[in-house]
Amino acid sequence: MRKQHSLTAFLLIGIGAYFLLRQLKLPIITDFYSWPTLLIILGVAFLLHAYIGKDYDKLFPGAILLGFGIHFHGLNHYGFWIDHWGIYTLIVGVAFMIRFQKTKTGLLPGLLLIILSIFAVFVSNKPSWFHWINSFMALLESFWPVALVALGVYLLIKRK
Repeated sequence: MRKQHSLTAFLLIGIGAYFLLRQLKLPIITDFYSWPTLLIILGVAFLLHAYIGKDYDKLFPGAILLGFGIHFHGLNHYGFWIDHWGIYTLIVGVAFMIRFQKTKTGLLPGLLLIILSIFAVFVSNKPSWFHWINSFMALLESFWPVALVALGVYLLIKRK
């Protein structure tokens, strides 16, 4: 399989299998007939392409898509799942660490995000200065589509 077509192949296989299983209506996997499963499939396709095709630039987006897919699936189906903004920074931190494993870049941001996430989620007696981070993240959770649009505009301008 040529490298440039392997990502497309993995995506087609994953999405095709998803819709085939939806058509078969197997009762064992009905919890997976949801949009987070598509994120999981995309993430796995990116990760497979990265490792098999040795295109390690796809590790970061693959890990983020897989992490968000698992997180949103957990939120929808498991009552014990943690719903806190620190999980999002944890997913990004783990994605940096997965990328660091192969490219040796991103160790410091990955460690900082993981430490921040663990602190935010699990430490009950937080210092007073930490309140502004919670406020900022609450604002970001409300207006994240605006952040995506701004990031897209920035990427368009940056390319030129």
